[in-house]
Amino acid sequence: MNTWPEGRSDDNRGNRYGRGSSSAQPENARVMRQVRRGPAPSPGQAGYGGAPPYGGGVPQQPSYVDGGYGAPGDGYDSGYNTGQVYGSPGGRGPGGPGDGMYEPRPAPNWRRRIKVTTITLVTVLVVTSVATYFWADSKLNRDVDLSQVIERPEAGEGTNYLIVGSDSRAGMSAEEKKRLRTGSAEGKRTDSMMILHTGSNGPTLISLPRDSNVTIPSFKGSDSGKVYPGTGRQTKLNAAYAEDGPELLVRTVEANTDLHIDHYVEIGFGGFASIVDAVGGVEMDIPQDIKDTKSGADFKKGKQTLSGEQALAFVRTRYALKGSDLDRTKNQQKFLSALANQVATPSTILNPFKLYPTMGAGLDSLVVDKDMGLYDLASMFWAMKGVSGGEGKSMNMPISGNAANGNLQWDTAKVKQLVNELKNDEKVTVSSN
Repeated sequence: MNTWPEGRSDDNRGNRYGRGSSSAQPENARVMRQVRRGPAPSPGQAGYGGAPPYGGGVPQQPSYVDGGYGAPGDGYDSGYNTGQVYGSPGGRGPGGPGDGMYEPRPAPNWRRRIKVTTITLVTVLVVTSVATYFWADSKLNRDVDLSQVIERPEAGEGTNYLIVGSDSRAGMSAEEKKRLRTGSAEGKRTDSMMILHTGSNGPTLISLPRDSNVTIPSFKGSDSGKVYPGTGRQTKLNAAYAEDGPELLVRTVEANTDLHIDHYVEIGFGGFASIVDAVGGVEMDIPQDIKDTKSGADFKKGKQTLSGEQALAFVRTRYALKGSDLDRTKNQQKFLSALANQVATPSTILNPFKLYPTMGAGLDSLVVDKDMGLYDLASMFWAMKGVSGGEGKSMNMPISGNAANGNLQWDTAKVKQLVNELKNDEKVTVSSN
């Protein structure tokens, strides 16, 4: 039975390669192009239309000679042997670098990058500095008007600051007053007064004992504007501050020393403690054991870091000290110099998380004169740092003994010499003793 289409039978198939074929040769119509290994044979040779070179009817295998696939001259090149499978040399795509489709990446311009980075950093620094300046300047409490001070001595060389530590409790809660042992007395008094002179011969820090005997001169009332004539009344120096505030204190210091005061700076209890805490405490070398129930001081001899509460107790202590107020002024000088030195360290200035809280605490609590600027304030702190660093001198106002009323009497001759040296910005040779 003939099962082939169109009446074709097995006899019509001829000698075919495949099923039922007795021939080992493939049919000519289905011969596949072969690429031989090694050099291509010439026409008429075995493997090029002649007898199979491998014998046994084994089909010829592809050759990869010269990177080709297929017979020589058939136009096909796989590119596997040259790494150019998909495009030009280097595999960068059609056409390669020369066809304009993929330009090579230019080398980075490091000089330009450094220049742009530097300009950006400088701009940020300038903007931050200007913003900080205006922020800090706006927080200064310029409440003291030195223009109300009358009959002032002529200004000399250098700059003189009157630095006052008051017992002001403004802004303090009942809990803070209790913790800091400040009490709740009304009004304001001062426990510490110092003159800081800055000039070409280094800074000089002079403490004015609160019990110093002074004469209250004629003065203009800070609130009333009325002039009160002097009567020759003698009292303690801190009484002038309690009577009519900073303006009368400046007037009294100038009248009793003949030294012109250029700037006034005051800080209260709470602000003092806040500054110390903001800066992370101040290291002090305490020369002796101190225990004072009135100030709350309880210290052992040696180096230690004082917190704000401890620092306030330390500078207020006098009853536990042999020299009472004179020894207290020495401790106050040491501590303020150490505090200024701590504030001026790179760990504070370069750390915004410490610098801004410190500046905020200080500027909120400071009271200065109307002509005081940030530059003046910075100069004052820098000079205080110089005192602790050995670049300047610290001393008490020279004392000759007690006055008839029991107050501390200044040594008139030494005070006159000291003032002349400060006025002329000369090196101070006067001693406290």
